[in-house]
Amino acid sequence: MPEGHTLHRLAGVHQELFAGTRVRVSSPQGRFASSAAELDGAVFERAEAHGKHLFHRYGADRVVHVHLGLYGTFTENELPVTEPRGQVRMRVVGPTHFTDLRGPTRCELITPEEVAAVRDRLGPDPLRADADPERAWARISKSRTSIAALLMDQKVLAGVGNVYRAEVLFRHGIPPMTPGRDLGRERWELIWADLVELMADGVKVGRIDTVRPEHLPEVTGRAPRQDRHGGEVYTYRRAGMPCLICGDEIATSSLAARNLYWCPTCQAS
Repeated sequence: MPEGHTLHRLAGVHQELFAGTRVRVSSPQGRFASSAAELDGAVFERAEAHGKHLFHRYGADRVVHVHLGLYGTFTENELPVTEPRGQVRMRVVGPTHFTDLRGPTRCELITPEEVAAVRDRLGPDPLRADADPERAWARISKSRTSIAALLMDQKVLAGVGNVYRAEVLFRHGIPPMTPGRDLGRERWELIWADLVELMADGVKVGRIDTVRPEHLPEVTGRAPRQDRHGGEVYTYRRAGMPCLICGDEIATSSLAARNLYWCPTCQAS
């Protein structure tokens, strides 16, 4: 599932391509057809993201809410428009480009009040200027749940997924099963600040890189990571491989139906 940086990156792209222009909206697949017809010819005011949710705003009272889920994707293309390929749920055509949405978990036309309800259910997003990390800390500091599970709970913290969860815990030497209430405020503040920086870099470059400069392949002489997710990471999808710092084997287990990765040596206490 795409993590929060992907949605913020998409919001930035759509803002640049469509904001302030009158757009054509359609649903070649047909599942969004009535809402698309209502929006067709309207002015695309702005795009924004909160966690893993994307919002396209049209006027004062119409918002398209998109959650990509596991399989959703947007593709952006220059004009002229081409025949749809695959099951295109929503197509937005602007002055110079068009974008096609395929396979989302949600693509729905909602009101600003419904947007507020969605956002009220989400925790603070490290990529938003209006984020309040105190809201997340208030829940974490009272919880017996592991910090690994809490970081993935979108009601606690919005936008963090499996990669950022594993990597930020490694970067700060935190055992993933540490109860939230045992984490300590200082370590929470380090986690938050690191997520803000790492996820902002993810928006900029379009991939997740978490390895510090001194551990990069060009410095250590190791082979670059070969993985469809791209990016240089310490533990994610590296189960059974040597830790880039201590050399011990990266461990994995299942937590809340997701794979968890960590170094038992570097994250021992």
